Amino acid sequence: MKNIINLIVKDEEKFQRVDQFISNKEKDLSRTRIKNLILKKKLKINDKTITDPSKKIYTEDYIEFEIPEPQKASLKPFNFKLEIVYEDKDLLVVNKPAGISMHPGPGNYDKTLVNALINYDSKNLSSIGDELRPGIVHRIDKDTSGLVVIAKNNLSHEKLSNQFSEHSIKRIYQTLIWGKLRPQVGQIQTLITRSSKNRQLMEVGIAKGKKAITNYKTLKVFENEKIPTFSLIECRLETGRTHQIRVHMSHKGNNILGDRKYKKKFKKIKGINSDLEKLIINLNRQFLHAKVLGFIHPKSQKKLQFNSLLPSDLENILKTLRKLSK
Repeated sequence: MKNIINLIVKDEEKFQRVDQFISNKEKDLSRTRIKNLILKKKLKINDKTITDPSKKIYTEDYIEFEIPEPQKASLKPFNFKLEIVYEDKDLLVVNKPAGISMHPGPGNYDKTLVNALINYDSKNLSSIGDELRPGIVHRIDKDTSGLVVIAKNNLSHEKLSNQFSEHSIKRIYQTLIWGKLRPQVGQIQTLITRSSKNRQLMEVGIAKGKKAITNYKTLKVFENEKIPTFSLIECRLETGRTHQIRVHMSHKGNNILGDRKYKKKFKKIKGINSDLEKLIINLNRQFLHAKVLGFIHPKSQKKLQFNSLLPSDLENILKTLRKLSK
């Protein structure tokens, strides 16, 4: 059963974003739900389908907005032990390992973090986003490890989503890159868009794309005759674009160690320490870890901040580099 909302824009309502306009009219619908439905082609303005939530409206525009009944997603539970860093009745903070996707998608519909959350507590997950992504407020890549926040109810989801939209969430990553960044401390600000050559990749856009800002600082440079040059980098995100840090490091010419998509294949380096070489060759993920996550609790309004240690496969590489650097 679907519901169709019909609205006509009054003169005093012109120049608003269409998602904001609908949100003001339909108080029971969250802004996130409205945005998702617009992206799914459920909006018409003057009989023309619109997929841009930020589209401006004008006097006498005729709005037709379809609200389908929420689908029951056929998500199978996945018996996977979650590392829960924090939990209350409104949200969960999970330390995600590398190798598990955030949510179902082509090629993997059963063994994802969402399926593990369904197995853990299927009754307490928000439902205002995509039907295959209950509870998912933000994402990190399959082969990136670290902290993610999960919404247990729609109010928490909405308020956390707003913090991500406003870029007020604190997100700090650690990564190990080839070479040295110049300057060693700085900000990378570009547009990021989908690659025209490979739709699975992103790239820095010249004239199109979404604004992406990464603040970085070099924590340590490892460099001597036994090892190639590596830099341990801390990245603080101001925006959260797909593959943002990976694209920005690649753009600077300093690919992330282990990144298969944005890095050339590892070639044997003359004179490299054999222990380090073995660790590098056996690393089956990118050296990228979501280390710090901070936000305002959606109900209590308290500031929360969580910190996650590097997983052992990444820490072992750092230990070896430190040892060889002495």
